[in-house]
This record gives sequence, structure tokens and C-alpha cells, in this order.
Amino acid sequence: CKQMIERLNRTFKSTYRDSRGYDNYNGANYNVALWVAYYNFLYPHKHKHYQVLNKVDMLEGVDNMPGKWQLLILLGQQTILRLQQQQASG
Repeated sequence: CKQMIERLNRTFKSTYRDSRGYDNYNGANYNVALWVAYYNFLYPHKHKHYQVLNKVDMLEGVDNMPGKWQLLILLGQQTILRLQQQQASG
């Protein structure tokens, strides 16, 4: 387990850009949330034969990274709205 955590930390550090800090926690949280989305849904993992950890069928037909990001953000927004509607009605 410790090796997995260390590998995750190395991957985060290697893909993190020096931003000279953040003005507030929201900026830092936003950056980490985007990185987690990238790591889980877009980053090809060597140990999975250069496949993503969590396959999203809708992303399979998209051939460029900007398009994948746009679709992933749209899917995230739809999920948030659906959860908000469920919470309001239940």
C-alpha cells in the first residue's frame, strides 16, 4: 500500500506545474480536483497497459485531449445537477 501511495505522490509531483502558490484554498482545491479527474479518467497507466483507470464509454470516440476534457466536464456537470435534483426531491 505504501508503494502505491508513493507512486501516486510521484505522479502528482511530476505532472504538477509550479504555480507560485494559490491566493486561496479554492484555487488549490480546483487544481487537485482537475488532477484527480485527469489521473482517474484520462491518464494512461503503464501498469494497465497504457489504459485509463476508469473507462468512460463516451470518451472512447474522442480523438483529442481538449475534446475529452470538455466531455468529461460536461458529464461531471450533468452528474452534479442530477444529484442536486435528487436531493431536492428526496
